[in-house]
Amino acid sequence: MSFELGLNAQRSSPAIPQESTTSARPVVHGDRVVPARDRWESRYVAATVAADLAAITLSVVVGYVLGLGSHIPQLGYVSPGVGVVAGLLMIGSLLACRAWDPRILGQGSEEFSRLLRAVVTSAVLLGLLGLALQALAARPWVFGLMPMAGVLAVGGRLVLRFNLSRLRARGRCVLPVLVVGTPEAVGDLVDRTRRDGTRGWVITGACTPTGRAQHGDTDVLGVPVLGDLDAVVDVANAGRHRIVAVCPTPGWSPKRLHQLAWQLEGSDAELVVDAGLMEVAGPRLHVEPVDGLPLLRLTKPTFSGMSWLAKHVVDRLGAFLLLLVVAPLFLAVALAIKLDGRGPVFFRQVRVGRHGREFTMLKFRSMVVDAEARLADLLADNDGAGPMFKLRADPRVTRVGAVLRRFSIDEMPQLINVLTGQMSLVGPRPPLPEEVASYGSAAQRKLLVRPGLTGLWQISGRSDLSWEQSVRLDLRYVENWNLALDAHILWKTVGAVLTRRGAY
Repeated sequence: MSFELGLNAQRSSPAIPQESTTSARPVVHGDRVVPARDRWESRYVAATVAADLAAITLSVVVGYVLGLGSHIPQLGYVSPGVGVVAGLLMIGSLLACRAWDPRILGQGSEEFSRLLRAVVTSAVLLGLLGLALQALAARPWVFGLMPMAGVLAVGGRLVLRFNLSRLRARGRCVLPVLVVGTPEAVGDLVDRTRRDGTRGWVITGACTPTGRAQHGDTDVLGVPVLGDLDAVVDVANAGRHRIVAVCPTPGWSPKRLHQLAWQLEGSDAELVVDAGLMEVAGPRLHVEPVDGLPLLRLTKPTFSGMSWLAKHVVDRLGAFLLLLVVAPLFLAVALAIKLDGRGPVFFRQVRVGRHGREFTMLKFRSMVVDAEARLADLLADNDGAGPMFKLRADPRVTRVGAVLRRFSIDEMPQLINVLTGQMSLVGPRPPLPEEVASYGSAAQRKLLVRPGLTGLWQISGRSDLSWEQSVRLDLRYVENWNLALDAHILWKTVGAVLTRRGAY
């Protein structure tokens, strides 16, 4: 497709990504040189708009082919067909919900959240219009063709996002970032951007209070320090950075931040500020101005309401349908376990669920029968992090069990736990009682929601994560849960299982 051809034409060298990611020449504003917006960004927005319009058009055409595009007599003899009205309402809702905002395209769950909001809004509007005009012809569009357009639009955006992620893994289509902060804050953001490669941020420079890194070094984790806090404006205006990220920094006052925002106006360099609220984002953050002073209002996480009810319905229905689909695989795995040696097919283990309630979690048995009795002899070789016990080459794992673990098939019986309401399709990792006993106050918040069959921990590395990283990811899920995030995690789980990262 044209978007891919346009992106492939732009290659960036990992050594100097700040110079190679801009396809157009920098623009001169007086004595300043600011980076021109990369051509691939405009192409990506155009491709997203085209994919959405194609999905809407296809749904309208299908409706007319099925004979569902009848006119609305109440609107007059020359009134448009219901299909045309539905299509226009969807386009208007996409614009109103800012579903084509370049800042949210290709990353995170907000993109799909806005798309879902637009589809629901347009369907509700058409339903109300049909109700007011007593037009029964609107029903199949509201309950069939408009949701179909939404599904097609989601599919198109997933294809585009997959292509973008593939190109970013090769060092293309990235955004050079300048970080302002202490060496510790710079190092933390460098680690995060390298773990989250899908966002496309590549930190290419930093400004610290002293103009140096720790211990007099000239770089932080390979990122060069380009100056001190007084040099931020000059470095930002040099035309090499698309994003300027400011972290909480001693000596960096709100007045200086305000001045920096003014001095970046008219350029394509965007200003991003770390508010210092760890792992809290999205719908829980609101701007509350007081006499012109913008304050961030942090709302409490909600675990009730229609969205929470929808999550439970999706969990139960999804688990039931998946169990039907994988039933033949269940039988094949059970037979393989029996042929591999004596012992039960399922391994049962007590885990801790929501609000600290214990339940019996099911897995396909992947170890020898006396695995628990042999655990004490292996504790010294633990490869796991914190309270978790893991061995990369666990001698207790059977031949069949090694294959099951490699592809996460041993976890599939947990669909039964999801069906019974003890677990969710998406959520934090289900902990052992002895792990919970060692939890601090932060880790205890993981128990506010049901544990999940998959989660941020699985798509981010699973057993390769440190204990702190695992807790941080689980807390991020608890603090920022929404349906779009669940859908994003389920989609990413497919790739995590196929790549087998952290599975042992």
